[in-house]
Amino acid sequence: MHTDDATQVLDVRDADGQPFDHIDDALAALSGSERLLLVNAFEPVPLYDVLDRRGFEYETERVAPDEWHVAIEAV
Repeated sequence: MHTDDATQVLDVRDADGQPFDHIDDALAALSGSERLLLVNAFEPVPLYDVLDRRGFEYETERVAPDEWHVAIEAV
């Protein structure tokens, strides 16, 4: 996966409420050619099962002690 103009960035580190609601909305809004780059303060392990069930591929990278990037795209 790579980041370019077709990548939507969602930073949920300071999100109000549960971050999953914001993530779910962003996933639902993706078109087939877009990707989502999720920026989170922790590794979102519970999200992986959801992504698998919904047919998304993802790659996770820890870029700082309190910053994780998850690149997500539809299969």
